[in-house]
Amino acid sequence: MSEVVELSPGKREQTKVANRQAILEAAREVFGEMGYEAATVRDIIRRTNLSVGAFYNYYRSKEEVFDALADDGARRFRPILHAAALKATDFESYLRAAVGAYFNFIAADENLYPPPANQEPMPHTRNTPEMLAVFEEVRSVLADVMERGLAPKVDLDFLVASCIAVAREIGEKMVERRPVDVEGATEFVVRLLLAGVQAVPRVER
Repeated sequence: MSEVVELSPGKREQTKVANRQAILEAAREVFGEMGYEAATVRDIIRRTNLSVGAFYNYYRSKEEVFDALADDGARRFRPILHAAALKATDFESYLRAAVGAYFNFIAADENLYPPPANQEPMPHTRNTPEMLAVFEEVRSVLADVMERGLAPKVDLDFLVASCIAVAREIGEKMVERRPVDVEGATEFVVRLLLAGVQAVPRVER
């Protein structure tokens, strides 16, 4: 009779982390090559050394995998965003640093976006915990910029939502184009938001 080898708790956790990472890396490749709609769970599993049962120990659907990819991206982007905020001296410099950092980040993650010959819209992800943490970081910085008198005092919640929504939508269009023009897209967003802030009502804080 063969001996059953029990993994230590630490080893089991390392295996779980490695398996999740393998699934996410496979999903990046599959979504990038096939597009989100055409891709299936089985396509993702084939790119790993895992069984079907092992896959479902971690994720129940390709939608969950896509959300996990978004969460992983947000987790990796947070320190980049934080570093950009530290360099900012006013509202415009923060916008330019943060938006430019975000556009460079998504442009580098090419496997998450189909090439021009296979363009299809990627689904919008739910607000995962890591994504919510990014939103809170943006809110905190913009609140501080306003309090220091470096930006007009407008509705903070609306401003944060506008900055994130505009960056998301323009970012998606940016990566569809060839060549990808990070500088041009950043300038467009910064100018759009600066002009918009000047036009909206002020609030008392």
